[in-house]
Amino acid sequence: MQLTTHSDYALRLLIYLAIHPGDKPATVKDAAERYGVSTNHLAKVAQRLVQENLVISQRGRGGGLKLATTPESINIGQLIRKTENLELLECFGDDCDCPIESVCILFSALRKAQKAFFDVLDGYTLADVVKNKHRLMQSLNVA
Repeated sequence: MQLTTHSDYALRLLIYLAIHPGDKPATVKDAAERYGVSTNHLAKVAQRLVQENLVISQRGRGGGLKLATTPESINIGQLIRKTENLELLECFGDDCDCPIESVCILFSALRKAQKAFFDVLDGYTLADVVKNKHRLMQSLNVA
């Protein structure tokens, strides 16, 4: 399974916000520059994270982004469920026309694999993935 760029950038932005020092909000532009990614694309991701109530956006002078909640309360598995299309194949959706759907062992295997994938991710929070905060800050040149 390959995650989309949207999920990748959502994870990166949340990590950046979790390690961002001080009381001043972080900006999309700064995060995009530090990761070497598109500012426009990251802004769309930020907008989605605001809609999901994971990030707070402050407009105007001195504005920017902050986590809307603690890193401990942001579950990685739940985030991926919100940012990904979980229909691995047509048979995972409601409009399946596959003639072998009712007897397909592959469907069962893929469903189990997807469950195992999320069982692992559900065991991690944003706090878990930023335990090495100082090394992350060094890697991103965050003071």
